[in-house]
Parts: sequence; C-alpha cells; structure tokens
Amino acid sequence: MTALTARPGTGRLSHAPADHPPVRAARIGVLVANLGTPDGYDYWPMRRYLSEFLSDKRVIDYPSWKWQPLLQLVILSKRPFTSGANYRKIWNHAEGESPLMTITKAQVEKLRASLAARYGEGVMVEFCMRYGSPSTKDMVRGMVAAGCEKILFLPLYPQYAGATSATANDEFFRALMTEKRQPAIRTVGEYFDHPLYVGALAQSVERAYATLDHRPDVLVASYHGMPKRYLMEGDPYHCQCQKTSRLLREALGWEKGAIDTTFQSVFGPEEWLRPYTVEHVAALAKAGKRRIAVISPAFSADCIETLEEIQGEIAEAFHHAGGERFTYIPCLNDDDAHIAALSAIIATNLAGWV
Repeated sequence: MTALTARPGTGRLSHAPADHPPVRAARIGVLVANLGTPDGYDYWPMRRYLSEFLSDKRVIDYPSWKWQPLLQLVILSKRPFTSGANYRKIWNHAEGESPLMTITKAQVEKLRASLAARYGEGVMVEFCMRYGSPSTKDMVRGMVAAGCEKILFLPLYPQYAGATSATANDEFFRALMTEKRQPAIRTVGEYFDHPLYVGALAQSVERAYATLDHRPDVLVASYHGMPKRYLMEGDPYHCQCQKTSRLLREALGWEKGAIDTTFQSVFGPEEWLRPYTVEHVAALAKAGKRRIAVISPAFSADCIETLEEIQGEIAEAFHHAGGERFTYIPCLNDDDAHIAALSAIIATNLAGWV
C-alpha cells in the first residue's frame, strides 16, 4: 500500500494544495466474475442479454457478415420467447432475479466475511457479470473510485475455456482501458485441480448420496459443451474436464468407470464435444442403468443450464428411455467448503500484495 496518508475526515493528502482532488485510502480489490443473467424473462430483456452473449466472438466465432444477420433477424426473433419461458420456470420471483444472481450475491457475501477475517478492511470484494448487469466496466470503475490500487480478477470457472475464462478476462482488460489511473492487476487462472475445490466436490457427492435410499448405478459429470473444433484449435477445456472427473473419482475412492464425463448445451450445426449428456443418459437407461446421479463440476453456481436443462430436458430423456431414479447434485454455490476453497485460491493470488 502507498505510504501517503490522507488527513482524517477530509480525504486530502497532508502535503497537497487546497485544490487537489480528494484521495481515498489505498485498498486492494477482489473482483469475482460470473457469466451473467438477463434482467428479466420477458422478450426485450432476454433479447438484449442473448444478443450480447451470442455476439461475443469468443462464444460464436463465425464471421460477423455471416452470423449477425442470422442472429438478429432469425434467432433473436424466436429464441427470447423460448429462453424466457425456461427462465420463468426457475426465476427467483421473491427477489426479482435469476437464481444465478441470487447465488452469486450469497457467495460474495461469504467471501467478504472470509477475507475480512483474514485481512481486515483493506480488501474490497465485489462481483460482476460478463453479460448483463452489473457490468465489468461499472464494477472496475467503482473499485478504482473506492481507492483500489490493485485488483485481483477471479473468473468463477474452475476449468479454463476461451468462451468463459478468456472472454471474462477480455472484458476486464477492456474496462481497464477506460481508466485514467489503472490499478495493478492479477488474473486468477483455472483451479479445477485445487485440492480444496476437488474436496468440496467430493463432499457434495457424499452428502447427496447419504440422503438417498439407493445408490446410483453411475455418476454422470455433465460439463457445458463447446464445438469440438475448439479442442482441435488448442483450447484445454476438454482435457481439464476429463481430469476434473478423474480427480473427483480419486477423492471419492471409487473404481475406474464409476464416473462418466459428458457435455451438454449443444448449439448450432457443428459437432460438439461428446458424448452429449442428453443422449448419454438415455443410453444408460436403455443399458439397464436405471438409477443415476448427475453433477455439474464446470458451474460454480446453479443456473439455467442446471436448474432447467439438466433437471428438465436431460432428466426427461433419462425417464423416457426407461430410467427410474434421477438425482441431481447441486452446484457448490455458497457451500462453506466452496467458499473456503475460493478464499484459499484468492489468498494464494494475493501473495505479496497483502
């Protein structure tokens, strides 16, 4: 931290002239980033959100001249209605927000308490969304205004992917470009193999299984998908997902073959990472695996892909194929073991700053 101190109550440096602008006490910021959420499930909020999301070149990398007319004139004339209907099913009507927003707020509150206990008031913790509100730009601007001379940026994606971690970092860097006084920055990389994160996943499985009156025949680890082409172009996401499943299996002490790795949320005409979760669970049922559990290790918080897609479309495919018992294991959300893991990851990355 800077050695300069402000006059108590004035925010002005003791040696500064009277017309010098106020200077806030130096702080360190921790900015947590998640994917984002629409402000509402009606047509226009959904269209704004989907347009921002699907216009991201990290997500859809087709040439704009080819993609944008299709997106704006065809896809966004219909998809906001279907996506909005799905959001309506899971919406937190009491708070007027999506579950992802509710959960992210709870995570950040616990992180604030954890880091305050470790560092005191010198570390400021906030969150932003890559798409929608609160925007990365607004939160960076607010943290700089609050005196943050250093900011640690944490994308809440355990596995790295260009369409998640990289685009979050891109937006963070763009936000910094608008600041007169840029803070020093650090970004947190993937943490899928951090022992506390793996341990938190294992605890969530054990806790869920302890509530069942049966043991599932197989645990399916369903990760968000991506075009297979991205893997061939060097994105490490697929490999990190496979390793996450292996580390989870080893932490649980299970034999090989006890966890299946699959990929969901296929979009567009390209081949995506396989096997597809919706097809795989149906195949399991047809093969006599009538009791399964599904976990989503790539998501730090329950969202539309877990609350609606997995528990709706994917569960339906399993039951339609003859499956009997479908158990969804919630994301780590604001579970204390998850918060402890994130706090430890943050502490490691703050080393030398505090």
